[in-house]
Amino acid sequence: MEKDLADWRSAGRISARALEYGRTLIRPGAKLLDASDKIEEKIRALGGEPAFPAQISLDHNAAHYCADPDDLTIFKDQVCCLDVGAHVNGAIGDNALTVDLSGKHQDLVQAARDALDNAVAIIRPGITLGEIGKTIQETIQKAGFAPIKNLSGHGLDRYQVHTPPQIPNFDSGETATLEEGMIIAIEPFATTGRGLIKETDTANIFSMEQPRPVRNPLARKLTKELTELRGLPFTSRWLTRKYPAFKVAFALKELSQHHVIHSYPPLIEVDHGLVAQAEHSLLITEDGNEILTLS
Repeated sequence: MEKDLADWRSAGRISARALEYGRTLIRPGAKLLDASDKIEEKIRALGGEPAFPAQISLDHNAAHYCADPDDLTIFKDQVCCLDVGAHVNGAIGDNALTVDLSGKHQDLVQAARDALDNAVAIIRPGITLGEIGKTIQETIQKAGFAPIKNLSGHGLDRYQVHTPPQIPNFDSGETATLEEGMIIAIEPFATTGRGLIKETDTANIFSMEQPRPVRNPLARKLTKELTELRGLPFTSRWLTRKYPAFKVAFALKELSQHHVIHSYPPLIEVDHGLVAQAEHSLLITEDGNEILTLS
């Protein structure tokens, strides 16, 4: 068991260090694209590989905002959700934090952080998913905000970022329980809005679904290359470092049309409320839990 957990602990440590490094890059005047690239380079320098592209979602964007190859976004006074994951031999560390560059919304940031801390404090074998969600919801609502109900924590497995169980951010009444040995991510989102998200219409994060025959030469080449990721998410920005951007766009369109890849559009709060996020990866132990993503 300890030998198997070595990769998970290493991935957690790398993820945590990359997340804290990313925090230092989010400052007024810096480029979101540069921060994203440097975070992913840091993960590799520490001995891991990105489990998914670095995501920096601003203001009413809750998740899945990933820098485009030519992204011109500059950090100014936004609320910035930073979500970072590393893997070691497929074992994944997944963690997140929020930086408020405006200085006006620290109570929102703290609500998400407190919800995470309070949830971690009660997690043990036998606790129900509904109890975890209730703690998250009560913490966020007590601070005057709403939890985002259609985003959740999740299980982690080798080369799989999202597996059962889904761990709600509200009192769902779910009676399924956590068991010793599970590896999970607890991921509260707090918002000034209604507490619901919706997809936008443009994605640049994808994962391989099922290789199928395609006509475009680059699409065929990418199918072979992306299979090596074993289902982990990737972004168009990684591909345009090797191939012309217009050819990548055309190839990804064909792969999407043939259901070779699955897309993950940015997720925005339906009322355009501000969003804060906090996340840790945990191992469920005999008498509680071990935080794998401690910095």
